[in-house]
Amino acid sequence: MGRIAVVVASRNRRELLLRTLRRHLALSERPRVVLVDDASADGTPEAVRAALPQVQVISLRESIGGAARNVGMEAIDEPYVALADDDSWWVPGALARAVALFDAHPRLAVLNARVLVGPEEREDDLCRVMAATPLPPAPGQPGYPILSFLAAAAVLRREAVLEVGGFSPRLGVGGEEELLSWDLAGAGWQLSYVPQLLAHHHPPRGRARPERREIGIRNTLWTTWLRRPAPAAARRTARQLLRFPADRTTVRGLARAAAGVPWVLRERAVSPPAVEAMRRMLEEEQLAHRRYVD
Repeated sequence: MGRIAVVVASRNRRELLLRTLRRHLALSERPRVVLVDDASADGTPEAVRAALPQVQVISLRESIGGAARNVGMEAIDEPYVALADDDSWWVPGALARAVALFDAHPRLAVLNARVLVGPEEREDDLCRVMAATPLPPAPGQPGYPILSFLAAAAVLRREAVLEVGGFSPRLGVGGEEELLSWDLAGAGWQLSYVPQLLAHHHPPRGRARPERREIGIRNTLWTTWLRRPAPAAARRTARQLLRFPADRTTVRGLARAAAGVPWVLRERAVSPPAVEAMRRMLEEEQLAHRRYVD
């Protein structure tokens, strides 16, 4: 196709990755496929180069988490980038539809697909949340306006993402999309959930990793204080503290967040008022929903 590339960031999931990379290579759009190996120790780069020479492989010596996607975006010249994890892939035709939407809407930076989870193809719960957004669309904006996205199933305008600095290397993996989304919106870009775009996500079954939840807690608090006005940041922090389970994982997550206070305060840059208004609208909707459910 020549106008879109698939960028996959992966770490230590060689066998799963080999299966999903084959799915990307089989897409009818024939996109360039780029693997950014995030310092794997299981021989992933060598295995991919041997089995799938069509895939462009970039090997990192040190892990940088979600920011590995930035490396992939910087290595290509296609204007649009379909992100995928090693356990997610796009359905044929989705990328061609995404290209057409981007071409028709020059201020559109992110398209989030409808995600079908597991062999049973259950719709991801977050898709229903995005479809119920209270945010008003900009004139002509396709789909449903959103203020965050799922990196495993999103297509990005490369220019827009690199313009605002891409994924933060400080956040690793775990809610790292939120900060980038707020920065894109602050720069005047649009983000949309378009359920006509489809992607599959087959996460491996197994126990949830406590470290991932620790990082999620840390990143939520860091992102909040990096971009929100102090009163709003304090309110969100208080609500999150009430929602976090009272366990050791939460304690460790809070300790991780506290360790980053100096750099967060040093790099803090509050989003424009229009973005804060969007966040308040989403919070009010969430609070109303919780009161209704309770």
